[in-house]
Amino acid sequence: MKFSFWRFSHTVLTTFCLLGLTAASGPESNIQDIELKIGIVQRFGAEATAKLQLEPLKGDRLRLKFQAGNKQQILFTKNPVKLETVMQALPQSAVEEVVVLGTYRTFETAEDSANKWRSQGMEVEIAQPERWQVWAKRDVYSTPLLRRLLLQNIQVSIKDKVYLDTKILKQVPRVSWVVDGNRYSPNDLEISTDKNLIRVNKSDKPENARLYAGRLNLQPNAYGTYTLVNQVPLETYLRGVVPYEIGTDAPKAALEAQAILARTYALRNLRRFAADNYQLCADTHCQVYYGLKGASAKTDQAIASTRGKVVTYKNELVDALYSSTTGGVTASFSDVWNGSDRPYLRPVLDAATNFWDLSKQNLADERNSKNLLIRNKDLMKASGICFVGIRKPL
Repeated sequence: MKFSFWRFSHTVLTTFCLLGLTAASGPESNIQDIELKIGIVQRFGAEATAKLQLEPLKGDRLRLKFQAGNKQQILFTKNPVKLETVMQALPQSAVEEVVVLGTYRTFETAEDSANKWRSQGMEVEIAQPERWQVWAKRDVYSTPLLRRLLLQNIQVSIKDKVYLDTKILKQVPRVSWVVDGNRYSPNDLEISTDKNLIRVNKSDKPENARLYAGRLNLQPNAYGTYTLVNQVPLETYLRGVVPYEIGTDAPKAALEAQAILARTYALRNLRRFAADNYQLCADTHCQVYYGLKGASAKTDQAIASTRGKVVTYKNELVDALYSSTTGGVTASFSDVWNGSDRPYLRPVLDAATNFWDLSKQNLADERNSKNLLIRNKDLMKASGICFVGIRKPL
């Protein structure tokens, strides 16, 4: 979905209405500054040498809360804390397995497949060990016998897409850290500060540290490693998204449009990482989120002036998809992903003049695609037409 905006109050709302969309806000849309769970480091421990440094701001302190045996323990420190991973040998080998029902390039296509399995009465979940996958729900198919019976009952015609992913584990990663000379190694760790600001650094270079608001949780995920999760209010989260998705020098109206789309996208996609007990990631599989280091007065103002505003279609949040590059034309939802089309996501020529009839000259035909590129190039030379868009890598 592509928009070019110059005056927010008129152009943005007019474009939304032409697509059948509504820019809802305030009490009417019941949008609140909810707390999100963002996986800012998703596979910590996948590499045995992985390290993370957490540090408070000057004059503040880290509060580390974890379970030690049957007791909850809380430590305070003004010093940086370095989380390290070591591979711990198991007393005896352990078997870890899941029934994989399909592997996909995108969450949207994986979700369409998951819904088809659910329609057949199967309980499934969506995971992302590397690419997106649909798994038979682990707490339902929880024994080797149940998993193998399930495989036997699945139709032979689709067995090539369904398999049992079995791993024999001889060691597992464990996280450890030192405070005041004592080493700790809990499975779950909650990190907070008095100022609700924490620096996180994945390297040894201080300039690479990112500043995150809210709290952090280090927690196990579905893949035998750990995820560092940032618990942060929605509007604060947007301060770490908008600057990285569109930049800080875009026109005011474009920044406001990006803020609305980013807010809508976040609220529409809270289900993505349910298997790992958080909601969104921090890279282009969701929206780029790098904390507050890149926040600026311009993007903060755009977020504040659109606070609570989202885009809806027939009183439901839209799939607020946007891209870094379109080549001058957008596509229907079903041209990119499996699943039913969204009426508001349709092919649109991104040009000052409507020089191409998409209904009669389908770009699925290679000859038409080549002709469009030639025509586009000629028009740009002749009249200075430029194709622009709001950034959302898919």
